[in-house]
Amino acid sequence: MPMSGEHRQRGLLKLMLKLPALRGKLQLLSARDPSLQSLFEAYDEATSMLDRQRSSQLQDRAVLTEYELICREIEEEVIAICLFNEDQDMPGS
Repeated sequence: MPMSGEHRQRGLLKLMLKLPALRGKLQLLSARDPSLQSLFEAYDEATSMLDRQRSSQLQDRAVLTEYELICREIEEEVIAICLFNEDQDMPGS
């Protein structure tokens, strides 16, 4: 079983692929935002489960839908954090 640091790193890399416009921001924030680190870890685990479900002979549509939703919610939360931090970084704010 990989260590949580490996999950975080893989989650970060997966999100950088999924959200290319935020790659630089994700790299910058990954080191200083603990809430993002836990989201990276959760994203890696959720996408791994989704991949396993998609490749399973006995696909459970409800589980697939649930994990697709979980992944999308994590992506949206990461985008919101990046946008919030962008506002914070603007001069005069």
